[in-house]
Amino acid sequence: MSDMNVGLIGCGVMGGSLAGALEQVEQAALVAVFDPDAEAARQVAAERGVQAESALETMLSREDIRGVIIAAPPFLHRELCVAASEAGKHVFVEKPLAPTVADCDEIIAAAERAGVKLMVGQVCRYHAIHGGVKRIVDSGDVGDPIFMQVARTGGPWSGVWAKSWRASREKSGGILMEINAHEIDFMLYVCGKATSVFASGGRYVSTDLDYPDVAAVTLQFESGATGFLHSSMASALGGYGGHLDGTEGAIRFPALFMEDPEVKLKRFDGEQETRPLQDPGNPVAAELAAWVGAVLNDHEPEVTGMDGRAVVEVAEAAYESIESGRPVTIG
Repeated sequence: MSDMNVGLIGCGVMGGSLAGALEQVEQAALVAVFDPDAEAARQVAAERGVQAESALETMLSREDIRGVIIAAPPFLHRELCVAASEAGKHVFVEKPLAPTVADCDEIIAAAERAGVKLMVGQVCRYHAIHGGVKRIVDSGDVGDPIFMQVARTGGPWSGVWAKSWRASREKSGGILMEINAHEIDFMLYVCGKATSVFASGGRYVSTDLDYPDVAAVTLQFESGATGFLHSSMASALGGYGGHLDGTEGAIRFPALFMEDPEVKLKRFDGEQETRPLQDPGNPVAAELAAWVGAVLNDHEPEVTGMDGRAVVEVAEAAYESIESGRPVTIG
């Protein structure tokens, strides 16, 4: 018997991935799944050897389930997270926390009222490069961050990711939440609180979207540092990397996902070095283990509801800035 039985809400691509990763978390076990698409629920249930519940209410009323993983589309997160919290279930919810700050606030308030743990699936914190850059900055090896740039570019939605709801900003949060929640969180994780955003962009290739498919987003941080995100779904030659300049040195990460993770590092007073980074293993299993640990040991999750809210706040400000042509203050 596990220390924590878990239910899964949402049996799409991400739900299936999370269900598989949970099997690597020794203290937890998946016992039931639910999806409005009964066939999707049956398929995941059969793959994992668990029960497919026919109704959300049935799952949330089960006394043997202590927490739920929510992997439904973003526009459903508020309703599902609030219902789970009110049922006394701890919540792990995929990013973005919700498509609006207002929805984020309702989710956070519901979890606080119920006294349950709420963790947001900003999985990139558990990847080798992202976590390695954070540890190097925290060590002081390159001094205080001055400038951080991240680029994530690629083509339009395709394959299993081409869902109708992803074409709607209201439902998905658009590119800056549905995709770049990871990159925004990475910059906030490393550089701290953002105080203002200035962005430009437009819709060039994916004309079926109701949000920009290209965005150039500049962030100012409370620390005085500056950040820049190049976001694109309009590039035939995609890429994913960046660099960080500090007061005493710099880090270059030309790729964020690689078989043998490493970064280039140089201090002003030293030679350039290639620094290998520890591969943490399955990052999805790592984030779920962190959530389960927060529940079992009664401590704050590593990625809180407020962390998830901060990402959505930056993205909303960037959309507003693109539309208005002016900088937008945060907080």
